[in-house]
Amino acid sequence: MLQLGTYLHSQGFSITIAHSDFNRPDSSNHPDLTFLPLHDSLSTTDISGGFIQFLQTLNDKCKPHLHKHLIQIINAQKERSDEESIVIIHDNLTFFAGDCAGELGLPSIILRGSSAVFFPAFNIIPQLHQEGRFPQQGNSSKTPSIQIQRSLSLPIHQTLHLVTNVTPKTPPSAFIWNTLEFLEQSALTQIRNTYQVPVFTVGPLHKIVTTRSTSFLEEDTSCISWLDKQAPKSVIYVSLGSLAKLDEKEATEMAWGLAMSNHPFLWVVRPGSIRGFEWIEFFPGGLLDEIKGRGLIVKWAPQKLVLAHNAVGGFWSHCGWNSTMEGVSERVPMLCQPFDVDQLLNARYLSDVWKMGFEVVVERGEIERVIKRVLVDKEGEEMRQRAMEIQEKVKLSINHGGSSYDSLKDLVTFVLLL
Repeated sequence: MLQLGTYLHSQGFSITIAHSDFNRPDSSNHPDLTFLPLHDSLSTTDISGGFIQFLQTLNDKCKPHLHKHLIQIINAQKERSDEESIVIIHDNLTFFAGDCAGELGLPSIILRGSSAVFFPAFNIIPQLHQEGRFPQQGNSSKTPSIQIQRSLSLPIHQTLHLVTNVTPKTPPSAFIWNTLEFLEQSALTQIRNTYQVPVFTVGPLHKIVTTRSTSFLEEDTSCISWLDKQAPKSVIYVSLGSLAKLDEKEATEMAWGLAMSNHPFLWVVRPGSIRGFEWIEFFPGGLLDEIKGRGLIVKWAPQKLVLAHNAVGGFWSHCGWNSTMEGVSERVPMLCQPFDVDQLLNARYLSDVWKMGFEVVVERGEIERVIKRVLVDKEGEEMRQRAMEIQEKVKLSINHGGSSYDSLKDLVTFVLLL
């Protein structure tokens, strides 16, 4: 959203970022944008009641603040006889913004931060449930409904509640997707045919729009000088995102697998991400000796810089969509360890459709083997070649005359006409 806002501001629009107090952005990194806090009084402890409840509470608490602010703007415009349009662009999970737009007769556009292919898979759940096919009875793990159910990892009533809430009550004027036409052409065609509104594919935004850091966590940039000392394509970069949590056993297997591979690695271990531990106290003493000098462990890394570094030969990821797009953009083969929601589907596409990733089994011997498959074996080299071909298509898409470049220009024209 910050990247999109920065781009639209560069095209002459006045941009206000309305945001929750929870995970609030650093406004000092974006001096050209106006920031509107929506006071939600939430904290990390509020997540403990479950994601669905947290999401509903966030939307309930933010809505009245945004509604009041929009009415103030509308009234001020009337007093000035100002005919400038107000357009709401919101994330699909902040559905309160779409509700406010509908109630006040304002145009709204939904910015989707997940893959396009996940959208029809997610939205078909109520139909599958009505037909008695979700949750799936039986043991065939190849059925679509089981794959969707595994992806969501939520009880059926919570899943249906989530689908209902994020389905717009008022149809949006358009969708914006942080993806590329060539990556998800079939899903995008299906979405356009279903919704009959413009779909702007503007990804990967991080390659098109330069902004200061949008990270909520402090990045340890010292890892870049460490990477400078490593051989080309020799390092496995491990980062499982900003939310995933691991058990001690899983983290220990990961550590031993990395050590046994005999390849250098950069491992992001987010504080609090190992259940029951503050940071890396879970390491057995002998294990630290094994990795000393070979691996570097940091609390958070400047991921875009890391993935663009010539020393990185593989990216061990949770396959969130941002990480997936960043890996695809930098021709880095991926080791896929998805956790929930769209990550399982993204991992399946990386391994089976785009063929630039392997799924990881979290067992030290399997980890050792998959690292060697990526960095040493012939199939890893073939995967690297496919990743490079995809990267070249990304470059064409974001440059003048490319699909993403043109889509952003078309978006500007579209907003001006609303």
